[in-house]
Amino acid sequence: MRITLSDCLKVSAVNFPEKEALVYRDRRLTYKALDQLVDQIACQLLNTGMQKNDRCAIYMEKSIEEAVSIFAVNRAGGIFIDINHLHKKNQVHHILRDSGAKFFFTTKQRLPRLENLKEICPELKTIILHGKGDIPTLPQINVIERTQPGEDNSNLPKSLSFTENDIAAIIYTSGSTGKPKGVVLSQKNLVAGAESVSFYLNNTSNDRVLSVLPFSFDYGLSQLTISVYTGATCVLINYLLLNDIFKAMKTESITGLGLIPPLWLQLLQKEWNFKDFPSWRYLTNTGGRMPETAVKDLRTRLPHTQIFLMYGLTEAFRGTYLEPEQVDHRPGSIGKAIPNAEIMILNKDQKPCKPYEKGELIQRGAHVAQGYWNDPEKTAQMFRPHPFPLDGLQLEEKVVYSGDTVYKDEQGFIYYEGRTDELIKTSGYRVSPTEIEEMIYRTGKVKHNAVFGVPDHILGQVPIAVVSLRENQKTTEKEIIRFCQQNLPNYMVPAKVLIQGELPLNPTGKIDRNKVKNLLYDV
Repeated sequence: MRITLSDCLKVSAVNFPEKEALVYRDRRLTYKALDQLVDQIACQLLNTGMQKNDRCAIYMEKSIEEAVSIFAVNRAGGIFIDINHLHKKNQVHHILRDSGAKFFFTTKQRLPRLENLKEICPELKTIILHGKGDIPTLPQINVIERTQPGEDNSNLPKSLSFTENDIAAIIYTSGSTGKPKGVVLSQKNLVAGAESVSFYLNNTSNDRVLSVLPFSFDYGLSQLTISVYTGATCVLINYLLLNDIFKAMKTESITGLGLIPPLWLQLLQKEWNFKDFPSWRYLTNTGGRMPETAVKDLRTRLPHTQIFLMYGLTEAFRGTYLEPEQVDHRPGSIGKAIPNAEIMILNKDQKPCKPYEKGELIQRGAHVAQGYWNDPEKTAQMFRPHPFPLDGLQLEEKVVYSGDTVYKDEQGFIYYEGRTDELIKTSGYRVSPTEIEEMIYRTGKVKHNAVFGVPDHILGQVPIAVVSLRENQKTTEKEIIRFCQQNLPNYMVPAKVLIQGELPLNPTGKIDRNKVKNLLYDV
């Protein structure tokens, strides 16, 4: 019985012991070896004091070590929090502090960049380091070397008590209120997500999935979970150039590739076709609407490859998919609900929308998350009781309100329109304007600023900032952008900064965002 991600790994280790589970550069790990290594790291966590539901953050580049850490935390009964390796010090500090992480996996190269950890993250007790170099001494924190392959794991308990409702992970995603907020996922959420997605993608142990997106991104994590669930091989890559993806596709005989629209659009700028990738069975898309021109281009280049256009939000892991045979007829659709999910579209009066009437997408089912970590107010706003409960139903079922505007046609196929809030959708990430604005204020030279997302044919949207300066302060667009580059992930750095004399305010003294936004069209 598969209750946890760790259970999925155990099943595949029994069924496919000598099959490649993970590939990273020249390193190849079988399912048997992966399962044994997860046991060893889980044992190390328990020996250093991990208790059930302790939070454990993971901050490293895509690697076998990162994947092993995720499964080891799960096997030891902890809650894993994978932090995007592109995050800088401020974002890492926030996630460690907000989650109350007691354990922290990172590398010897990354740790020196994170200063004052105990002061900022008082609950942090143990740091487990991977990589080459010396082990530093930190006050009040136990810093140890990661267990190496082959070391003893005899102290691992034969059985730990789990239920499908236990918390398994917290995925941090940007919110309209500013700093990243943690979406709480149960064991059931993760296992049901792997089961549902692998079912309609027809994944088997013969698949070789290329993992390009980070595990901190729900869709990136899904690439790993569906691979382990089905006994497929997951090939990990930290790409620097598009050619790195092409090379991995060829040399590893990849059958499945999932990317966000900006990456697909970049790949389509290169010359290639199906003859270059004879093993390519299917491709998927999520993290934003794929332009119809791109879909048609992919169909032309890959006539024998199945295309699954997908939609999902972190708060429900996966949501909809369009069957490949519908792609030619409805290239702009995100399809219908995935297995074990129901999608509703409600108008402002909380009534079901008629065909072509726009409304908010609401999802119910096995994939709906448990809420937001440490944020009951936001949880109550997004996770609400089912709007149409069955008569006599005693238990209250929660559904998630996505904040996305969609509509459906007469046959029930859904089409994505956009966000109902001000989140910027760039490179597949949902970025909070407030978080970027707060960083710009830290320059100490800005009086007012407002950040907006503007359309970009490759990235979906890019952030642009409009600022006014404090009295007697001078700075330039380049200086503000450079400051953001030093403190924010690249995808959050403004593509442009417009410096104005004063920004318009509303009667309450707040920035009039509508009027400021109009300034963008006057430039």
